[in-house]
Amino acid sequence: MSTSLPVDADRHREQARPQDAGARVLLDDPQEWSAFGRPFGAARGEQAAPPADATRWESYVVLGGMHCAACALTIEDALRTVPGVEQADVSAATQRARIVWDARRVLPSQWLAAVQKAGYTALPALDAFTRERRLQESRRALWRWAVAGFCMMQVMMYAWPAYVAQPGDLSAEMEQLLRWASWVLSLPVMLFACGPFFASAWRDIRARRVSMDLPVALGIAITFIVSTAGTFDPGGLFGHEVYFDSLTMFVFFLLTGRWLELRLRDRTAGALEAVMNRLPDSVERLGPDGRFARVATRRLAVGDTIRVLPGEAFPADGTIVRGSTQADESLLTGESTPVVRAQGSQVIAGSYNLLAPVEVRVERTGEQTRFAEIVALMESASLQKPRLAQLADRIARPFLVGVLLAAAAAALWWWGQDPERALMVAVAVLVVTCPCALSLATPVAMLTAAGTLARQGILVRNLQALEALAEIDTLVFDKTGTLTREGMQLRNVHVAPDVGMDAAQALALAAALARHSLHPVSRALASAARPDLVERWRVRDLHEEAGLGLRATVEDALGLVPARSVRLGSALHTDAALQASAADAAASQVFLAEDGMDGRGRELAHFDLTEAMRPEVPAAVAFLRQLGVAVQMLSGDRQAAVQRVAAQAGIDLARGECTPQDKLLALQVLQKQGHRVGMVGDGINDGPVLAGANVSFAFGSAAPLAQSRADFVVLSGRLSLIPQAVTLARHTMQVVRQNLWWAAAYNALAVPLAIVGWMPPWLAGLGMASSSLLVVLNAARLARWHGEAPTALPADNKGAASSSACPLPEPF
Repeated sequence: MSTSLPVDADRHREQARPQDAGARVLLDDPQEWSAFGRPFGAARGEQAAPPADATRWESYVVLGGMHCAACALTIEDALRTVPGVEQADVSAATQRARIVWDARRVLPSQWLAAVQKAGYTALPALDAFTRERRLQESRRALWRWAVAGFCMMQVMMYAWPAYVAQPGDLSAEMEQLLRWASWVLSLPVMLFACGPFFASAWRDIRARRVSMDLPVALGIAITFIVSTAGTFDPGGLFGHEVYFDSLTMFVFFLLTGRWLELRLRDRTAGALEAVMNRLPDSVERLGPDGRFARVATRRLAVGDTIRVLPGEAFPADGTIVRGSTQADESLLTGESTPVVRAQGSQVIAGSYNLLAPVEVRVERTGEQTRFAEIVALMESASLQKPRLAQLADRIARPFLVGVLLAAAAAALWWWGQDPERALMVAVAVLVVTCPCALSLATPVAMLTAAGTLARQGILVRNLQALEALAEIDTLVFDKTGTLTREGMQLRNVHVAPDVGMDAAQALALAAALARHSLHPVSRALASAARPDLVERWRVRDLHEEAGLGLRATVEDALGLVPARSVRLGSALHTDAALQASAADAAASQVFLAEDGMDGRGRELAHFDLTEAMRPEVPAAVAFLRQLGVAVQMLSGDRQAAVQRVAAQAGIDLARGECTPQDKLLALQVLQKQGHRVGMVGDGINDGPVLAGANVSFAFGSAAPLAQSRADFVVLSGRLSLIPQAVTLARHTMQVVRQNLWWAAAYNALAVPLAIVGWMPPWLAGLGMASSSLLVVLNAARLARWHGEAPTALPADNKGAASSSACPLPEPF
């Protein structure tokens, strides 16, 4: 791989310094906006304008200098005051921000300047050099921790004689010398190690706001001033004792907690950054001269031929035109086993080439790739604030104000008895209290769980859905493409008499409509037809009615048949009579009909399709029942086919011939009965019921990810992940409750102890660092979670299913 950077990479390097005037001009160039954002709506399934015409943009930035939830609120306030910024969401757990802005009123440099004016740094989230900045931040934190630790050990060495000496063992000169030595060794701690605390506190004072660093900085400053006064004036008011050992110790504890928290948070939130920067910065592209030259990935266009070397990620979706290899597609499918990709095979952006160089013809780039859709979903989820996290954020600032008032009240109470102790009690109150643990309790646990699910093949679109998933007691499945395999096969073609066409022609007419739909049945018909016969028909005015079928006007390119209005879909949609015999019970039937003069459909043909149930369905259903989750099925397919699949899966309650409205009504009936209902559908025609469920899964890769309304998107195609997700969600909420109880109990116990003077400053620093660290460590356990579904069916799960047609009004 060439070590030289392309021109665009040089421009990205400048983006890593947005404070420079040249970089600000570069960020304001509309051609650069797509490097760290997208036209608003592209990540939500809305119809987003092309980048050249877009006026509203959605951009993502990585933030620096954040330490608590109050910092996130400060940045949000700073962004929302900028005219033209319509929305700003900041996550304290991931240190990322999402900004929706109007390009007609504001430019990126202006809202970036607002972040910098608030005292924080902001870098484009899609910038590869953000990783370098994060590494630098981690190194600086490590240096501050090392300096504080070294000085603490030396100060403790000089303080130890005063602890163990008996009266008269230490002369006044020796004691004063030890104090001076401790003071000198405390200077590097104050001037270097404590730099972030003081910088953040000064920023808060200037902005007239409160964050966690303000009480910490006040505690450190008061301790140092009191100890310095005692060193310079041993006979004065504060000359009785110095606290340099406590000062360096609790600074070391605080920095230890923050550094470990930074490392753990990078493992959780940094996973998103690693995914976003998974694509290579540059790639070898075939030029007009027949040679490969390295160009920036952003310059690729559809039709280009590129060469991908072993160890590189595929930069775009495409087809291998020369060579063969194996690819790691674990990010996209959740399967860790490499897959063989020979000449003619499709490769996906973001997957890794493992074995040999291959040449690929580019078919989709940028936002059109499946990788970009996955990144958009992960970005959206990482910046969401669950309900419990929003509650913690709302109380963070009032809590900090209460801390300052409590410290002042404690100092006043003790001042009359012992001024020196009064200040140390105030310091202990300032340091020991920590809303960080409360603010991190929910988002860190949920983000860790989301990362675990993503590695297994489930993308979390809505973090709040994890809480809802943990509470469900009923799970409703669609059939086609969910309980059954996505691929269906055409078994028979039945042409009605006197229609003037044979089976191949009828199939071609149906395929002309079906190729405009993503439904599994439509794909089966389109793939079974002869392409040359399909091209005969010109389709216009096509409409798809969810759950029913397609309607369009078709014209004969040969001019032998006049234009006609035809329908393709269920018997209800085509007004055809469905007379299924016992032999047809295993088949799904699709009807092709022509609109007649009387408004009724005249059947032209019907098609029998077969589908196979996924082998893991019975075990997954059994596992859900063991978890106490009732399983039901709603399908638009024929009643006989639904009953067959339900009996094989062990589902007791099933309904067939359901429209999307019927499914939604049945779901609402369950909810009115007090059930917490989850829905698993194929994400194509189940939009209303997916949106109406308490929590929903879009199952199958056929549905466009960016347009899915589901809370979870199953990428891997394994139904066994559904009960595992339920188990992980319940475990996640247990961790969240543990974190919240710990944060509340810690503050309820520590604050009174500090106020009554039973907690020295060093112990207060240890408690504050430990509280946040314990929350993060507890949440980190979710990253190592592995769930396994049982492989055996319980005895009571093998009975026949009871079923009924969906239009019946009574509830299940």
